[in-house]
Parts: sequence; C-alpha cells; structure tokens
Amino acid sequence: MKRLATVALTALAPISWGSTYAVATELLPPDRPLFTGVMRALPAGLLLTALARTLPKGAWWWKSAVLGILNIGAFFPLLFLSAYRLPGGVAAVLGAVGPLFVVGLAALVLGERASLRTVLAAVVGAFGVSMVVLTAEAKLDLVGIVAGVISSASMGAGTVMTKRWGRPEGVGPLAMTGWQLTAGGLFIIPVAALVEGAPPALDGSAFLGYGYMMLINTGIAYWLWFRGIGQLTATSVTLLGPLSPLTAAVIGWAALGQALSPVQLGGMAIAFGATVAGQAARTTQPFSSPEKNDQNISMDLMDDEVRR
Repeated sequence: MKRLATVALTALAPISWGSTYAVATELLPPDRPLFTGVMRALPAGLLLTALARTLPKGAWWWKSAVLGILNIGAFFPLLFLSAYRLPGGVAAVLGAVGPLFVVGLAALVLGERASLRTVLAAVVGAFGVSMVVLTAEAKLDLVGIVAGVISSASMGAGTVMTKRWGRPEGVGPLAMTGWQLTAGGLFIIPVAALVEGAPPALDGSAFLGYGYMMLINTGIAYWLWFRGIGQLTATSVTLLGPLSPLTAAVIGWAALGQALSPVQLGGMAIAFGATVAGQAARTTQPFSSPEKNDQNISMDLMDDEVRR
C-alpha cells in the first residue's frame, strides 16, 4: 500500500509536466524557451534551498552540479531545441523512449535487472505515445532528432545517478531538489543570454504562467520526482514518463479544443496500460547498505522471537 501511494505521488510529476505546452502557449512570451527554462528552474531551486536551510558540503557541491546539469541544465535546452526543430509529436516520442535509456543504465550502474515485462512496458508505452502524437505530416530533422535523443539520455542518466548517489545523511529530498534546480538554472543562464538576448517584457499573464511553472510545474513536481527516485527503483520511476504526453493530449482536448481521433484514444489506452503494467513489473537489485541493515534488523527480531 505504501509503494502504491509513492507511485501515485511520483506520477503527479509527469502529469504536471504535461501542462507545460498549454501554459507556455497560452500565458508565456513566445519563442523564449531558454528564458522559460531559467524561470522554471532557478527561482524554484533558490526557494526550495531556502526552505530546506541546507547547503551542499564536500563532494556534494560537484555532485549536485552534475545532477543539476543532467536533469535540468542540459535537459531543458536540448528538449527545447528538439521541440523547435521537430513537430511536437516527434519530439514527444523521442522523450517517450527515455525509459529504455534508464533500463539499460540502471542495469549497468545500479545492478537493476529489468524483467522482460518491464522492457516490453517501456517499448509499448513509447508505441502508444507515438499513436497519440504522431501525424502523417510529421517531418524529420537530423539536428532535432539528435537533440531529442540526447535530452532523453541526459534525463535518463540524471535519474540513474540520482538513485546511485542517493542523498547525504540527514538531507531530505527538498534540499536535493533545490540544489539541482539551482545548479541547472545557473547553467542555462549564459546559454539563454547568448541565444535569446535580454529577457522579454512580462505582463500579468506571464507572471501568472511563470508562477505556476516555478511552484507547481517545477518546484513541487521535481520534489515529488526525486522523492520517488529515492523510494522506488529508477526503472519504476521512469516508466511513469509517458503520463506527460498523455496529459498534454488530454489538456489539448479539454482546454484548447483539440480533437482526439479513435487512433489517438487507442494509443492513450495502450500507453496508460503499459505504464500500469510497468509498475506491476519488478526489477531486482543488490541490497544497498541501508537495506542490508534493515534486513539484518528484521532477522535479529525474528531470531529473538524464536528464542522466546
């Protein structure tokens, strides 16, 4: 029951990310994706770090920077480049193959051995997303494809390394999230200044949109995501990813008047079913030190009961 609650809370992160397109197109200045990336990450990171009242120490300065670049700083610009160079459907499909990167990296780095059911769930989930978002008019662009693949690989590597390094003793997911968002936002600033120039003028709608992006879409969403990585396997967390494009499609239909064809509805059912099946599938991994301690304590209690 506890695992189910953790999965459900973690799933709120990709569901929230599914609202990004609608908020960006309806409320934010056009053609400023990198500035939007900075506004999403940096204020949220500073706020969460202030709330946690904890700064990195020792090796965690560079570890937080690496994780922030993988999960935020490199991921956001590459994702936006892919979105600009490719039709939205193609970019979404490239994002949906992210779980396959995590399955492979988790096996190499974490020793998580994914079952055939897990691999099939990742493949079927990506196929279902493609049914929802791809159109016959979709055109391919090599730079966009490469950027999309690297962005998925970057987020996948960030997910695996977040699981691999864990957290410093006594540090919670709030501080870890704040450190990564701050590092990622700082990394994007020079890229945004070079590519997009000075920040745009902001009106009331933009402030509302950026406020939502900062607090809900990024601060709370990434806190839930990194919290989930700490409590679930990396593979289990990443298999929730297809919920993002599915949510975007539902919002497009409900709020933006976009039609959904029978094929798209079928794809949504397939992708959602694969996501649920992926959570039911299990991965095996070696015990970490805390898990070994828990196991030893449990065995000691059992032996004590037997002696009684």
